[in-house]
This record gives sequence, structure tokens and C-alpha cells, in this order.
Amino acid sequence: MEDLWRVGTKLLRCRDGVLKNLFIFDHSAAIIRIIEPIQVGLSKFKIGNSLMSITNAGGNVALDHEVLLFFCPHFYLQDGIILGADTRATEGPIVADKNCEKIHYMAPNIYCCGAGTAADTEAVTDMVSSQLLLHRYATGRESRVAASLTLLKTHLFGYQGHVSAALVLGGVDITGPHLYTIYPHGSTDSLPFATMGSGSLAAMAMFETKYKEGLTREEGISLVCEAICSGIFNDLGSGSNVDVCVITKGHKEYLRNYQLPNPRTYVSLKGYSFVKGQTEVLSTKITPLKNDMVTVAEGEAMEE
Repeated sequence: MEDLWRVGTKLLRCRDGVLKNLFIFDHSAAIIRIIEPIQVGLSKFKIGNSLMSITNAGGNVALDHEVLLFFCPHFYLQDGIILGADTRATEGPIVADKNCEKIHYMAPNIYCCGAGTAADTEAVTDMVSSQLLLHRYATGRESRVAASLTLLKTHLFGYQGHVSAALVLGGVDITGPHLYTIYPHGSTDSLPFATMGSGSLAAMAMFETKYKEGLTREEGISLVCEAICSGIFNDLGSGSNVDVCVITKGHKEYLRNYQLPNPRTYVSLKGYSFVKGQTEVLSTKITPLKNDMVTVAEGEAMEE
């Protein structure tokens, strides 16, 4: 099986998982210089979103524009990543927040889902997000997903799992879409689909059943929502609503409360009123504050 890939000005051929140089693209002359002989079946290749055809012309290859492509094979979505999360935050048996945000901003093209201790996930993602911003200021370039991955896993590994942040990192950069899982002790995985957190087993069951390559945007969002809802209805630590974030090249869409599978069904018609004085004050003690005078000793004048 052979695939063609363009990296910078190079056209690479992938055969059995090994990349080899095939052509070098000359932007000024709009031709391709042959490095290896052209083989049958390699007459079309992809540059950006365009499908180009090649014709041999005395050792050079002329470019003929054919059709536009909006499909990038072998990736999680056609050309991007879909992240999803529920919105329940718990404190033991107590639901502390029914509508929290678990999809954290890392960079304009990178977002991160957090499971574990909410304070740890917030702190770690905010810290790395600021580091990525400084890196963009220094370089003037878009943040790479791999750079975000390295910063996160290095920090977590340093604490040997005591920072309880289990993360799913996703984004699209110049090298394409990327999806990673990062465990609290710093190990990582790169997978076509991933789940983390208390509802991850129920969500993974949906992914393993229905995931396939080449999903459209609507199909991907539907599958992610179905996986999140599976966790919501089968895990006490997950609940409330479904948030979705779709990241594609040069664009992101954060769909807050995309689905509301658990609407509030009962509200008292009488309302809730708390009469003043129902909570008895047993005792009151007022301690006045005293102003202490502080005398500053004068020092000697400095010599000129």
C-alpha cells in the first residue's frame, strides 16, 4: 500500500510505513523535479486541498489542477478532531457543580479535556496554556500539539502521579490532526479515539462499537455525544450536559451545552422562601481592633 504526503516543499511516498523522497516542489517554476522514477499509479497527488495530476515533460513534471479535496485519509475526522465532555463536578457524594467546563483552552488550535481533580486539571492546563502563548510570542508561529503534549507530560511525570490530572489532548497544527491521552503519572498514548475519567469505560464501549475511519463532522459529533451520554447515564461521577469542541485546520467551534439530556423535571409551584430569623443566633462577640503605633528609627544621612 502506497500513500503520498507533502511536507514543506517535499513530496514523500509512503510504502509499508516507510517514507521516501519522491519529488521536490519548485514554487518559482511551478514544476516538480524528479528524484525517483515515476511509477504507474503515482500520477496524482495532493497539495493542500487540491488534487494535482502530473505529466512527464523531458525530465520535469508539469502540474495540472484537477479537483478540490476536502478529505484527509487515515485521520480521526475528515480533517480535524472532536472533543467531548460532561459537565458534572462532584465532591464525594455531593454534586458541587452541575454545569462546569471540562474542555480547557490550550491554544487557538488546541484544546484539552480534563478528568480527575478539578483544581489540578485547571492549574495544569492554565500553566501550559500560558507557556504556549509565550512561545507563540517568541516565535511568531502556531503552537504544535506535540509541544503541548511534552509540556503536560513533563510536568505530570515530575510529580509522579500526585497531581491528579488525567487529560485528553486534541488539536490540529501544520502536521495535521493529533489526539493524545495523558495519564497522571506522565505516560501518554496516541490513538484514533480515546476516553478518560470515571465514565470512560461506558464511553469506550460506544467508540469500540461504532467508530470507523472517515467520519463526517455530523457523524463524529453524534458519536461523541452518544459516548458522553453513555457515561452520564451509567456513571454517578458523570452527569448533566454534553459539551463538544470541533477543531479543524484554521477553525475551532466550541459547542457549549450542545445537548441537555438531563433537564430539571420538578420545580415547586410554591417556590422556596426562607423567613428571616429561622436560624437562631446563639451568641455574638465583637472584638474591636487596636491600632499599634510603630516607630521607625531615623538612619544617618548618606554621604555624597
